Amino acid sequence: MKKQSLFIITSIVILITFTIISCTSPVKMTSWVNPKIKQVQRIAVWGMFNKLEYQKTFEQCVAGYFNNHGVKSIELINILTPGQKYTQPELDKIYDSIGSDGILIVTYEGTDKQDKYIAPTVYPTAYDYYAWGYPMYGYGSSYVTTGGYWTETQTVNLRACLYLRSDKTLLWSAEIAVTDPKQIDEISYRIASYMLADWMQNKLIAK
Repeated sequence: MKKQSLFIITSIVILITFTIISCTSPVKMTSWVNPKIKQVQRIAVWGMFNKLEYQKTFEQCVAGYFNNHGVKSIELINILTPGQKYTQPELDKIYDSIGSDGILIVTYEGTDKQDKYIAPTVYPTAYDYYAWGYPMYGYGSSYVTTGGYWTETQTVNLRACLYLRSDKTLLWSAEIAVTDPKQIDEISYRIASYMLADWMQNKLIAK
């Protein structure tokens, strides 16, 4: 019974450790805030990416997250014609038409790649714990080996800037690093949550 309890406790510890590692955030953000604080109420979201599907998903997720948390937002992909170049006066008219007083622009700044070696690790299976308690069954023990291979880590770098529409003042900016992004929608929601939390903390959102 004691050996069985030991196995259960060990399994729980391994599970908790795995959960903590799995939940490590792939997004890191370093921000700057203009000391002359001004607030915004309605934000236009513009993802300047080279692929239209990335821009669409990013803007929809970010604007959707903001709206769901009480900050009025609109994605510009529904207003600006893809591939068309706009003059500043033309953009100003568009911003006026949608009533936005804040412009969030997120740009892609490149991808860093790094090779990393995952060292092999040997874990005993449940059967080994059973064999450890009862030596006569030791011949049936087995092990699971993980690691022992090279993997490439990719870090996508983004820059986010929040401007005040009225005088084009830079209110806030951030360097965002995303490690091994998988689902762009999940990453976009995560980025949106980080940005909004930072804005709220620095009182950039008018209530």
